[in-house]
Amino acid sequence: MDGKDIRVTIFLLLFVITIVGLIVSAVDNNSVKVYGYSSVFLCSILIFGIQLIAWIPASILKTERFFDIIGGITYIAVIFFTLWVGSLNGLITNRQIVISLLVVIWSLRLSSFLYLRIHRTGKDGRFDDLKTSPIRFLVPWTLQGLWIFLTLNVVIVVNSQSNSGVPIGTWDLIGIILWLSGFAIEVIADHQKSKFNIEENNIWIDTGLWSYCRHPNYFGEILLWLGIACFGLSCLNGLELVALISPIFVYLLLTKVSGIPILDSRGLTKWGDNAKYIEYRNNTPALIPKLKKNKNSI
Repeated sequence: MDGKDIRVTIFLLLFVITIVGLIVSAVDNNSVKVYGYSSVFLCSILIFGIQLIAWIPASILKTERFFDIIGGITYIAVIFFTLWVGSLNGLITNRQIVISLLVVIWSLRLSSFLYLRIHRTGKDGRFDDLKTSPIRFLVPWTLQGLWIFLTLNVVIVVNSQSNSGVPIGTWDLIGIILWLSGFAIEVIADHQKSKFNIEENNIWIDTGLWSYCRHPNYFGEILLWLGIACFGLSCLNGLELVALISPIFVYLLLTKVSGIPILDSRGLTKWGDNAKYIEYRNNTPALIPKLKKNKNSI
């Protein structure tokens, strides 16, 4: 067992525990208590507990095939838990029902899409080195727990508030519009790329939504989580507003850490000597779609 792997994993665990602890302490003052514990704290235990339980057989079998589906199951489990907790304080509100339904729909769609994709391709290259060591393999499972906790934080706080009966208002309607727009963009972009990958081999996609920006699926993802955050603007107060970190976290992760930087680097490695790819890259925004698509795109 590599000592460096152990040190890196321990550092990551301490970092994640610190971040989660700070956020829980900031947003849980108004949450319903269950056996003396805030529901926000219990949600964090549930999220990371599921990842830890799943990591054990995954590390034994050295497989990442169920990584994404476990993520989807975790989202849904937390949603139902927070709705149950919220019901302990009275009736479930319309806002809680709508925001929960939107997340469940997104989770079922994306987790099943990623699950089927990895079973079709046989593996996910991101895990090739990680899954050979149980300690290293704990890293992506821990990061998935952090991803779920941070992205879902608005929903956790809204659903578990002890007084969240504020009527549906303008911000909620804006949230629905943003979510529907982002969800549609993400679904269409994923469908276009999946179809393209079946028909084409070893070439980049620059048609459809991919002619307006190089990562339309990520744009849709950020947009829909921004919509989810809007639901919190009507009913979050004080330090509860820290929960609005959700879309900021999604944006930073996808644009600065694990999304666009990695895919763009792979693209340059594969097609960096192809003049047409460089032209596409130079003329097409990475994230924010331009109003006019590339003239060479279909």
